[in-house]
Amino acid sequence: MPFIFSTFRTLIVFCFSLFLSFSITAQEQQSFLYGDALPDAPELAVRGDYQVGVQTMELVNKGQIDILNSKDGVDPTYDRPITVEVWYPANLATGTTELVTYEEVMGTANDPKRPIIPFTFQGRAARDAQPLSPETPFPLVIVSHGYVGSRYLMTYLTENIASKGYVVVAIDHTESTFRDAAPFQSTLLNRAKDVLFVLDEVGKLGTAADKNFLAGLVDANNTAIVGYSMGGYGALNAAGAGYSDGAIQFFTGMTKGSTALAVRGSSNENYQSSIDTRIKAVVAFAPWGMKAKVWDLEGLKGLKVPTFFVAGNQDDISGYETGIKAIYEGAINADRYLLTYMNARHNVAPNPPPTAALAPGLHIDEYYRYAEPSWDQRRINNINQHFVTAFLGTHLKQEDFGKYLDLAPNSNKETWEGFKPRSSVGLELLHGVPE
Repeated sequence: MPFIFSTFRTLIVFCFSLFLSFSITAQEQQSFLYGDALPDAPELAVRGDYQVGVQTMELVNKGQIDILNSKDGVDPTYDRPITVEVWYPANLATGTTELVTYEEVMGTANDPKRPIIPFTFQGRAARDAQPLSPETPFPLVIVSHGYVGSRYLMTYLTENIASKGYVVVAIDHTESTFRDAAPFQSTLLNRAKDVLFVLDEVGKLGTAADKNFLAGLVDANNTAIVGYSMGGYGALNAAGAGYSDGAIQFFTGMTKGSTALAVRGSSNENYQSSIDTRIKAVVAFAPWGMKAKVWDLEGLKGLKVPTFFVAGNQDDISGYETGIKAIYEGAINADRYLLTYMNARHNVAPNPPPTAALAPGLHIDEYYRYAEPSWDQRRINNINQHFVTAFLGTHLKQEDFGKYLDLAPNSNKETWEGFKPRSSVGLELLHGVPE
């Protein structure tokens, strides 16, 4: 009898311990989301003082070139739909929590080897929350994803920036997302055009007399563009880096005669005069194109706004020495930085891999759309939050963040300002000033 009682008591204790461990795990999963600060996160990675709301908007850019159906130099047109996600400082009702579920997919449309697989993940924002009514409108940040990708690819950053007093608009680039991936010529043509269209639309909404939620909330005259990979390609062009004649010729050959990209070329006499002066800064994560000769030195001279480049020195997609670093070195008319993650490849911008990407049997590239082989992605996210906060604060809000940017190039030699002791390793920060 004592043995039976002892065994029963042991079983109860075991079951209770198991229940407790599951409860703690569930609680931990809810309490630590993408973008939350790790114990060794640098100082400016922490979330800002504003509560964050999020809304989805559907826009239409009418009369755009339908490049996928161009033929023999004739470019038909279509009304181009664009979905955007907007994060903004909000006034949450009592009892409302900053918790939202994003509906995302992995896979690639039209690729039978990588079927579309829906999944969800949570973020720190309140869906359709009441926006603040600020005395002064907030600066605008437009975010452009890679090919393929989505507006939810960098929620760790979009939510974080919004909490610091910005309106952040992330674009789903039509024909370039996981859900609707189409041939590459659409991405080549439309990246910069989508960004500039969204800038125009948000500018109109921000100053509109009606009561749309952006009216009086956003200052589009004070805008930064954040782009990753092909998003970086488009962001740099939107800000002044005109495409080379070689790139335009390649595009014409790819599209069987269309010259539609020429309007964004550096040799087009109307290109520089078309640069939108509302763009005050650019953050370019692993921008694609230099290795493919999308730019030449003349075109890069057109980039004159402050630019913060982020790269891995083992990037095998955009290239490093002849790719991202070459853009940094060639943009001689811009006040610019280059943050390099040593031993990182291309994925220096996205969220960490979702749980769905860990399922057995999936194509390894579903995981490697997010993960870095030599870095903890959450660590990269925190470092990005820190430097983007310092850079945007400097150029969009005129805040004094110089001590976080004026650093010794090699992070291994001394602890960088804002980093925990012994934590700033494996990084390099270069700074180039306009000639």
